[in-house]
Amino acid sequence: MSNERPFSVAACKWLSVGKKSICGSLSIELGVQVLAVDLGLKPALLYDINCATADQVQQYLCTLQSNSLVSKSLITVDINGNVLIVNPDMMMEHLKQLLISSYVSVIDVSHTLEKPHITEPLSGDLRSMLQELMSVLQTHVQSPNKDQPLLVGDEAGKWNLCTLFGILLGFPCTYWFDQGKSFENCLAMTPLMVFKASVSWQTETAGHAWRLNYYYFFPAGRLNYYFF
Repeated sequence: MSNERPFSVAACKWLSVGKKSICGSLSIELGVQVLAVDLGLKPALLYDINCATADQVQQYLCTLQSNSLVSKSLITVDINGNVLIVNPDMMMEHLKQLLISSYVSVIDVSHTLEKPHITEPLSGDLRSMLQELMSVLQTHVQSPNKDQPLLVGDEAGKWNLCTLFGILLGFPCTYWFDQGKSFENCLAMTPLMVFKASVSWQTETAGHAWRLNYYYFFPAGRLNYYFF
């Protein structure tokens, strides 16, 4: 990333919580992730560095956009207090293709099961959830208030956020359970295997190398063979 300072300045200015600010390498790492969303490398970024609000993240994003560091198409989305920076064009295409081809594996981890298993993709509530999200996103992008955070509250009350975030972040698989029956799952005390995929590149200044990482957690010896 050739111009690192504006990313750091924007993060320090807008994303501080209390006396704790985001500066230095962490602010640059965040900038790299936002650029990845802007370039279409992934559909969304879940902001989980600290407890900054959707309004703070929006101000940070607006600063990057006003300095022409990222495109003006990116939006901030708040889903039940979980803040994301979203590439709406890529997200809409991602959701459309998912509804057509169901290329994301859905793993049922309901607490009533002895062990997780691959379930029928996008049946019933899952399909409705994605269709509702597409409608909300489309309405927001077409509204005159698209430079404000999209607050998704009541609509998300019946959504399985565990499943949704796996889809929004572009993971090849996502966990699902019937939250109408229980929020517990069958993964308790189950050893997990961690699969990591990453891409890295060298920046033009300071000799830094930045990396985009993806982590996937699967029960050891049970589901990992589905993803080779």
